[in-house]
Amino acid sequence: MAADPTDPTHQFQIFRIVPIHIGNLDLSFTNSSLFMVLTVAVASAFLYFTTGGRSLVPSRMQSVSELSYEFIANMLRDATGTAGMRFFPFVFALFMFVLVANLFGMVPYFFTITSHLIVTFALAVLVIGVVVVYGLMKHGTHFFGIFVPSGVPAVLIPLVAVIEVISFLSRPVSLSVRLFANMLAGHITLKVFAGFVVSLSALGALGIGGAILPLIMTVALTALEFLVAALQAYVFAVLTCMYLNDAIHPGH
Repeated sequence: MAADPTDPTHQFQIFRIVPIHIGNLDLSFTNSSLFMVLTVAVASAFLYFTTGGRSLVPSRMQSVSELSYEFIANMLRDATGTAGMRFFPFVFALFMFVLVANLFGMVPYFFTITSHLIVTFALAVLVIGVVVVYGLMKHGTHFFGIFVPSGVPAVLIPLVAVIEVISFLSRPVSLSVRLFANMLAGHITLKVFAGFVVSLSALGALGIGGAILPLIMTVALTALEFLVAALQAYVFAVLTCMYLNDAIHPGH
């Protein structure tokens, strides 16, 4: 049965473009895979072409690239100190990937990869994996000091340590669900109000009059979704910086 395009969840459905099956593994190239590739390609192309000239008097697009660079660099430096700048390529790449992926979702008939929990969870696990691996490589067992905050009475250390471990393990969940839920809920709400406009407009003059309010809400929600797209990329990046600080300064 064909999918109903008026269904608000239709925009999140994954379908195969190039079916690839190896044994019991489904490695098909899907619309989600396509937009991941496009996200990386567009982000890379934008940065390459806007900074390739390196004009002394920057163009508008070069200014956007340089401001993005400085924005993430300052964020990382404030959260982790100068020692954290070694992670700048990692944080900047994450920020640009999430930002471009979110903005792609605002284009009609495009696919929002960050509206799928498996994608956001994979990004979150990558972040936590980098934190754990670097923390252990750099500090050894001292890294586990993040689970025992300084100044805690000895009698409370077991209880506090358990709470800190649970909190640490919940980080990839909260980091991924926050991004996924905001993009999913926003796009569904936008699709519902846009559907009201189309449905009411088909009822004639009276329906067109009644469609004015949903149309205004659709325009307002569209502007809000652009803001949310940028804000969620920022939140993902700033939380990544905070988590990396634990790997760099585990005793703090």
